[in-house]
Amino acid sequence: MTVLQRYFAAEILRSVLFVLIAFLALFAFFDLIAELQAIGKGGYELQHAFLYVLLGLPGYTYELMPIAALIGTIYALAQFASRSEFTIMRAASMSTVMAGWMLARIGLVLVLLTFLIGEFVAPTSTRLAETLKLRTQGSALSQGFRTGLWTKDVIRSDGISGDQIGSRFLNVSELRTDGQLRGVKIYELDREFRMTALILAESAEYAGAHVWRLKKVVSTRFPSVGFENETASRIAIEKLPSKDMVSEITPEILSVLFADPDRMSAVDLAAYTKHLEANKQGTERYEIAFWKKVIYPFAILVMMAMALPFAYLHFRSGGVSLKIFTGIMIGVSFQLINSLFSHLGLLNTWPAFITAAVPSALFLLAALGALFWVERH
Repeated sequence: MTVLQRYFAAEILRSVLFVLIAFLALFAFFDLIAELQAIGKGGYELQHAFLYVLLGLPGYTYELMPIAALIGTIYALAQFASRSEFTIMRAASMSTVMAGWMLARIGLVLVLLTFLIGEFVAPTSTRLAETLKLRTQGSALSQGFRTGLWTKDVIRSDGISGDQIGSRFLNVSELRTDGQLRGVKIYELDREFRMTALILAESAEYAGAHVWRLKKVVSTRFPSVGFENETASRIAIEKLPSKDMVSEITPEILSVLFADPDRMSAVDLAAYTKHLEANKQGTERYEIAFWKKVIYPFAILVMMAMALPFAYLHFRSGGVSLKIFTGIMIGVSFQLINSLFSHLGLLNTWPAFITAAVPSALFLLAALGALFWVERH
């Protein structure tokens, strides 16, 4: 790494870190104010509110990193321009391509860091924050639903493998934060969607390896053919203290139903999308969220490319504060357009990859156009 590359990296990373900390402090303050009204509910106290807000910061870090990279890079480059350092660098044969390549190498470090935060840190911390709040308040995940939680599963000939021999609908009145299910109703149907069984259980616990252990079970088995040719004696009712059920549904899949797709990891999104496809359910929302999760970290490179033209504007063309304000507006515009395209893609059933990639592509074209303009003028 050359001396100039190290100088660029030190100044830009320092500025990006400063901007990121400022944004995180602002968002943490607003979140803490919002949490004050929840203090006193159950065992939720002030220390829990502080911890809840703290656990939410990795998610904000992931979301704010492109804007922080944009504003931090603009500030560093504007300082170079105001001190005529960038002019000296260009006079010393540094081309626009060389400057862009130095920014790209710095950006790749931020891309990798953002991807790791979004894939591993933020989903875990968000899940811990919600679990902490629910446990201290004595609440369950699904108590707010009038009819409970509904989900669909397939029944296969050999547990979770083999041919599909039927479908299964699960209704849970309460999903506890420890993963335990309360008030379980299971409706099993054959391939012709005729009900074959109704299973009621007081509770269910996940035993691992796709096995749910049902407690205090009442199982009602119906004839495999039409009722008009059968007598009531063919309906079998059985009461059991416990019963194991093999299902593709896991606690992780159930927790997805309450999670914001934008805060989930790409691995979880891919797994849940596969589950929905297997059950012939809509996957558009989660496919868009998956591709956004993959593409979003690379928006840092686009934002840094947007910042490069500011280095060519001399200080007299506008103060540093004006350039930073312009950067904030660009960053906000990117977030709004990114969110807008997600909704438009979902409404118009656009391909998920196109929906996630178009905002970054548009801003990249704008950055290249701005570079072309400053080079000409």
